[in-house]
Amino acid sequence: MLPPSTSDPENTSTGQDVPLLPSGYLMPFALVTVLFFLWGIPNNLNDVLIRQFMKSFVISRFEAGLIQSAFYMGYFVLAMPAALVMRKLGYKSGFMIGLALFSLGTALFWPAAIVARYSFFLVALFIIASGLSFLETAANPFIAKLGDPRTAARRLNLAQAFNPLGAITGVLAGTLFIFSGIELNPDQVAALEAQHRYSTYLHSETMRVVTPYLVLSGLTLLMLILIAATRFPSALREAEQLDAGHGSFRALLRYPHFLLAVAAQFAYVGAQVGTWSYLISYIQSYAHEGEKTAGYFLTGALVLFGIGRFFSAWLMRFVQPSRLMAIYAVINSGLAALGVLLPGWIGVWALLLSSFFMSLMFPTIFSQGIRGLKENTKIGGSLIVMAIVGGAVLTPLMGFISVRFGGVALAYVVPLAAYVFIAVYSFADIRIMKASGVAAGGNV
Repeated sequence: MLPPSTSDPENTSTGQDVPLLPSGYLMPFALVTVLFFLWGIPNNLNDVLIRQFMKSFVISRFEAGLIQSAFYMGYFVLAMPAALVMRKLGYKSGFMIGLALFSLGTALFWPAAIVARYSFFLVALFIIASGLSFLETAANPFIAKLGDPRTAARRLNLAQAFNPLGAITGVLAGTLFIFSGIELNPDQVAALEAQHRYSTYLHSETMRVVTPYLVLSGLTLLMLILIAATRFPSALREAEQLDAGHGSFRALLRYPHFLLAVAAQFAYVGAQVGTWSYLISYIQSYAHEGEKTAGYFLTGALVLFGIGRFFSAWLMRFVQPSRLMAIYAVINSGLAALGVLLPGWIGVWALLLSSFFMSLMFPTIFSQGIRGLKENTKIGGSLIVMAIVGGAVLTPLMGFISVRFGGVALAYVVPLAAYVFIAVYSFADIRIMKASGVAAGGNV
């Protein structure tokens, strides 16, 4: 860690004049930033899988929502073991274990498709997410600690800005290579069943998921080799050794900003995952577009998300991170309300635009949550990663609401409530920082 800068006091709140990275740290920063891109791909391929498996396995929105439950439970279950492993073995080991699990889970899509078992796919998704849990538990604090504490939020937002590029790649690949564009009406289904060809059609739709996931498995293995062959800076290794064996869960209870961050991350991930998981269904139901067109709209939402990440990373040079997040959360509360109250093209465009304003939330909540934790950073970071289980809880809740009340629009009251909570958290965090005299950039 570098000591806090003593530059112009007018800039201490945002770290405007502080270098984003110290000399010699560009290579590890770039390499780990690639991981942010890589894990964005399966995260948002899930949004395509939900629609595809509703068709190929003939299941409801609620049942398809179990895709996100299996996926984000992997984060929840493995985040703490990941932190404990890294306390003993370091960040690099965390990256390598995560990539190994990631590659295994994606490779399992092939046998899962062969046997055509939905439960097999859920197991594969759990393994993928277990690997991503190691990667995120390692990568987020690694990037945050890779320089001056006052630029931690900016640095993490910049690295995280490459995550939506992976998400865009995932959704676009899913739209092009998984969606067949064939959507049968009841009469066509009955005709195929009479010809004993319907099961063949369903199996062909299931097999369409294999190629994208096998390609992803190969890319993950390549990154595993690159990480294994790379030497991390000695200063980082020495800092890890100093922190090894220290930190406790009880100590974390002394940090109200951390506890609030865990709750806020739970709400945020649930809002993000739920918004995108049912966006295709929302567009099909209220804008009456086909699955491929809806898939391209989802890709557009992720483009806005990526633009928002880069723009927010720049804007944080001038605006305190928590203050900017408060503004974004208030705007998204209004946009989600439009999605609930005005289903149709107005609601579609409102939900698309919400992707821009949700963009800074995950990295900002994370960096603000771990500020000042010192030797508790890895444990604290893992608990914030565990809060990703919000995607496993709130997404099926949205599916239940849509089935119970006969429409997906009302389900978006769940993201609406989440954004209201994030706005409250942001304003509370601003007050906590003022009371403790901490600069808004955080002190990791």
